[in-house]
Amino acid sequence: MKVLRSLDDIDYSFKYPCVTIGNFDGVHVGHQALFKKIVELAGMHDGHAIAVTFEPHPIKVLRPQIGLKLISTFEHKLELIKRSGVDFLICLEFTREFASTSARQFLERVFIRTIGVKELVVGYDYAFGRGREGDRDFLRAMGEVYGYNCHILGPVKVEGEIVSSTRIRELVTDGNMKKVRRFLGRYYQIRGVVRVGKRRGGPIVGFPTANILIEKEDLCPKVGVYCVQVIIDDECFGGVMNIGYNPTFGDTGLGAEVHIFNFQRDIYGKHIKVNLIERIRDERKFSGPKELRAQIRKDIDKALFILAQEKGLKRACKEEFQIKYSAH
Repeated sequence: MKVLRSLDDIDYSFKYPCVTIGNFDGVHVGHQALFKKIVELAGMHDGHAIAVTFEPHPIKVLRPQIGLKLISTFEHKLELIKRSGVDFLICLEFTREFASTSARQFLERVFIRTIGVKELVVGYDYAFGRGREGDRDFLRAMGEVYGYNCHILGPVKVEGEIVSSTRIRELVTDGNMKKVRRFLGRYYQIRGVVRVGKRRGGPIVGFPTANILIEKEDLCPKVGVYCVQVIIDDECFGGVMNIGYNPTFGDTGLGAEVHIFNFQRDIYGKHIKVNLIERIRDERKFSGPKELRAQIRKDIDKALFILAQEKGLKRACKEEFQIKYSAH
């Protein structure tokens, strides 16, 4: 997949362009349906499947007071879209000035003159342009004017619920990782660089941990202990992660510590990925290291049982090792 960071980067003609547009936060199963459709249409016409997105997320620009927490980082979003088989991702910088562009101006400049769209695929509730005037009725009408086919996909439902980024954020903050996985079509993932922590995990508690900083703008799962899968370079490991404040030792800052099973290497400064499989329990304060150690042993036993039953771990590893993309 080639990533184009502006319209000025486009200096050639696309073959029978099949296009979708959206913010694609999380690249959930609803977004994946859009990508599947444009890839399918492109295959039928020997054309190109093209996704158009924005950076930063429009809400962060137009309503910064909300403090929107994204499901995936921009880097992760690129990787996930690449997996879908899309040929080109056009990423447009979103500014307040850009937001004032009318839907017709945007459509004519981006879809018609620059891309030359032949097939346009959007979700049932998507709209763009000033005042969200570029809705499905507008796109259908413009399709008749400019000669492209407009496909409106209905909502994707999981367990009777419409899948949306908003709902997924709610599920993540509730710690409902099983349902999050069904909505995302994959495990929810935390990423970070392993930093030097308090050095209590191994020497004091008996279980060494890798510490990851959770930033204020990160979408943080509910505080507690989780069964996880850890990806380091080209290897995957099971583990248990505590997300919280370490009340046993009187800490106050939010952090994430993961004990990786059967792992003893020094990974300080290493970038790791952690897939959250299932929430095991609440975080709580213990009387001291001895009581905490006993509880961690129970957590490990439970995590090992969960991992032994989990069927998606090998697939998750395989997908992570096939995420290289071409950026221009």
